[in-house]
Amino acid sequence: MSTLGKLCYLCPNTCGIDRDKAHGLCGVGWHPVVSRVGLHMWEEPIISGRQGSGTIFFTGCNMDCVFCQNYAISHDRLGKRYTVEELAEAMRSLVEMGAHNINFVNPTHYVEAIIEALRIYRPPVPIVYNSSGYERVETLRRLEGLVDIYLPDYKYLDGQVARKYSGRGDYPEVAWAAIEEMVRQQPNTVVEDGILQKGVVIRHLVLPEQSTQSVALVERLYRRFGEDVYYSLMSQYTPYGRAREYPEINRVLKPLEYRRVVAAMERLGAEKVFVQDFSSQGEVFIPPFEGEKPE
Repeated sequence: MSTLGKLCYLCPNTCGIDRDKAHGLCGVGWHPVVSRVGLHMWEEPIISGRQGSGTIFFTGCNMDCVFCQNYAISHDRLGKRYTVEELAEAMRSLVEMGAHNINFVNPTHYVEAIIEALRIYRPPVPIVYNSSGYERVETLRRLEGLVDIYLPDYKYLDGQVARKYSGRGDYPEVAWAAIEEMVRQQPNTVVEDGILQKGVVIRHLVLPEQSTQSVALVERLYRRFGEDVYYSLMSQYTPYGRAREYPEINRVLKPLEYRRVVAAMERLGAEKVFVQDFSSQGEVFIPPFEGEKPE
């Protein structure tokens, strides 16, 4: 993989640096660092199915969520450096294991490597782009025709809250534009034998003390996208990372907080909604990550 002399503008941070020489706000260089490759059973049912989603967890992140459930890889940056050839081989191995799809988790800062790897090996299963939603539309357009399923978060409707907990005050409008582009690329939902083949699934993690904002957020999403996409309301919030520094979110979600958001979607008549139960809370559902912190 050759990106020597290339300046990075892949994500909305637009650091404008050569990541062969220095790390951007994502904390990593150009070459992909991977912390886990394996079948994952804990995505939405139409993603994991019975055989599992073929997940490739990338290290580093272009956001700074204080409560990140994958803190070991987003902030501590545990992982192993891969070549693009090794990345292609990882996809091949997941297909051989029976994965329903190839699921790139937190891929934004490695788009260059992903495009190159897909030129080497194009899997016979859908490609899932699983991200925070903090994306540049220009970068997403480079993925048109390569990504079959977009799986973005839409975390915040309030910029001040986004800045406080994720360090990105422009998140609401940036992620909204990104999701608009994702839906433009994949406007039709295609499900075969219970497994999503094409489409968009928008996730929202309900945070403690934020259920009012979450209600307004899902109402806005549904009024814009209706039944053209799937929605996934997540109750799995667990205090992690630096959440202890913020007393108001240093606890698990209360059932009543979550039920308020679910009820809002029910009032709207939304049908394509995934709802979690509270057994999904806790660190036991955080995948085991491997590797060391790269230099």
